[in-house]
Amino acid sequence: MARNFLEEFAAWMEDLMRSRGYDIDHPRGGGRSRVADDAGVHRAAVTRLLQRQSMPDLATMRGLARALGVPVRDVLIRSGKLTEDDLPAPAAPAAPARRGRAGTPSITLEEAAELLGVPEDRRALFLQVAAPFLPGGPDKPGKGRG
Repeated sequence: MARNFLEEFAAWMEDLMRSRGYDIDHPRGGGRSRVADDAGVHRAAVTRLLQRQSMPDLATMRGLARALGVPVRDVLIRSGKLTEDDLPAPAAPAAPARRGRAGTPSITLEEAAELLGVPEDRRALFLQVAAPFLPGGPDKPGKGRG
């Protein structure tokens, strides 16, 4: 079973490395050394993984995750070291129903004040100061302040 995890994990890592532009297929391409350098690990650790000789240790997995731009959580689960039950995905914050320009989430100033932890006794001041910066606010481009 451990061999199966190693094979699948190594294949996944190879695909990630190639998709990130590392030339790991040619001995003189320098890709393995570059991955190792970018990950801050020994080249031998990368070589052992790609040759399906051994599973990397935690420090190597963390470095590879950083270099390849994937969450450490995904690396640990794909390696078989941990399961999704061991590392539940963080709950995604509830997205506001409203959408602003270009489909980006939009919240009210009151919601922003709440999320930012603005104290109740300073909310009115926060709303007054922030309102002019909103699109369509009192200081729209091209209009004077009166």
